[in-house]
Amino acid sequence: MARTQAADYAERRGKIVDAAAALFAGSGFLGASIADVARACGMSKSLIYHYYASKEDILFDAMHGHVGALLDAANAIVSRHEPAAEKLRALTRAFVRLYAGAADRQRVLLNEMDRLPAAQRRAIVDIQRRLIEIVEDLLSEIRPALSGKAALRTPAAMLYFGMINWMHTWFDPRGRAKSGKIAELAVNLFLDGIRNGEIPA
Repeated sequence: MARTQAADYAERRGKIVDAAAALFAGSGFLGASIADVARACGMSKSLIYHYYASKEDILFDAMHGHVGALLDAANAIVSRHEPAAEKLRALTRAFVRLYAGAADRQRVLLNEMDRLPAAQRRAIVDIQRRLIEIVEDLLSEIRPALSGKAALRTPAAMLYFGMINWMHTWFDPRGRAKSGKIAELAVNLFLDGIRNGEIPA
């Protein structure tokens, strides 16, 4: 008879992923063992393996949950009937809020991608590419000159992400500058540049 799934199954998986993300962010994927994850969760190794077949599967869930949340937010925002600049403003607020609330997962995403098996890595990269496409489309709508500069569309989007992707290295949630204010500063700087800066020939 098949083993029934506990009512708190998803909650326990979430606890495992959160603990593992903190360990992977602090010690690196190779520096943290399943025993370390089990200890951080107050579980046995065998119980961890009940929820996850491998350490790589835990790493994948940490990354996939993070980029999936970013994509869900992006899809909801771009579906609105608003000017592209307002969508970019809302997108930046959402991204910065998610980055600030998931610093460990963001650090793991940026540093440990090569530890995933190829199929899992492709799944993450596909979501990242979709996020880049969304920003490319918004920027081209805000600054139509980019539409005719195919070679610059992706660099423009990557410059945008470059402003906010590394917040986990310096943002202090207890500091005087709150994430919402930082998001507004970032999007104001970027919008001013993308609207008024010269697009290279």
